[in-house]
Amino acid sequence: MPAPSCPLPVSARLAWWGTAWLRGTVGPDDAVHAVLGDDVAHVLGPGLPEPVGSGVLGALLGLRSAGADAASGLGLALPVEGDLLGLGGPRELNRAALDAGEAVVAVGAGLALVPSYVGPTVEWAVLPAARRQLPDVGEADRALRGGLLEAAEGLAALDVAKWRPEVADRLMDLRHRATPYAPPGVPARCVDLAARAVQALEVVDLALEDDGAAVSASEARARRDALVPLERAGRRALVAACSPEVWPPA
Repeated sequence: MPAPSCPLPVSARLAWWGTAWLRGTVGPDDAVHAVLGDDVAHVLGPGLPEPVGSGVLGALLGLRSAGADAASGLGLALPVEGDLLGLGGPRELNRAALDAGEAVVAVGAGLALVPSYVGPTVEWAVLPAARRQLPDVGEADRALRGGLLEAAEGLAALDVAKWRPEVADRLMDLRHRATPYAPPGVPARCVDLAARAVQALEVVDLALEDDGAAVSASEARARRDALVPLERAGRRALVAACSPEVWPPA
């Protein structure tokens, strides 16, 4: 049976399903199947204190042996230059996660996994991780709603409907979005927040696709400036939605 379609980045899938496995709400086969998605295989690099196999299951078993627990689970990081969102260092982890654009942090184990794609295969590097600071779900939710309004107003002023009508359509029809494939135990509010965050980041990507066709450098800069708050809010919302340290109580 093919893996269920999931719009989340691979680190978000591992954070959700790895946490569910640690908490005993899903079995190992379901967790592995969901994390793999459309990937051919996942390969685990060295670095776990007690290697217990390869692939997704080996990563989960190794992280649990190293101290990952049900309380803190596995959480997402989505850093960009100037905003190390979801990371607390050290420098080696920050550099690797910046290159990848994402990482999974196992707070209880003091470790992080950083993915890289080699064709259809994901290779996970294992690196030490320090404690991190995160936005809470409510804060991230409010920021995302504000970011969407600000982006809509800014893009309307730039006449988005003329140069990118599909972006205008997305902004006018935000209620229609795909729901991420979530395991039992992820709060419904976080599933909804993740869906809206993914949609917001897709709007940003779509709106910036034709930067090269902009009439001028100043027009391209204006488009980017209008989207900066939404991109940041989308990343913060997705990190909060996929980091059990800040989930609301059940």
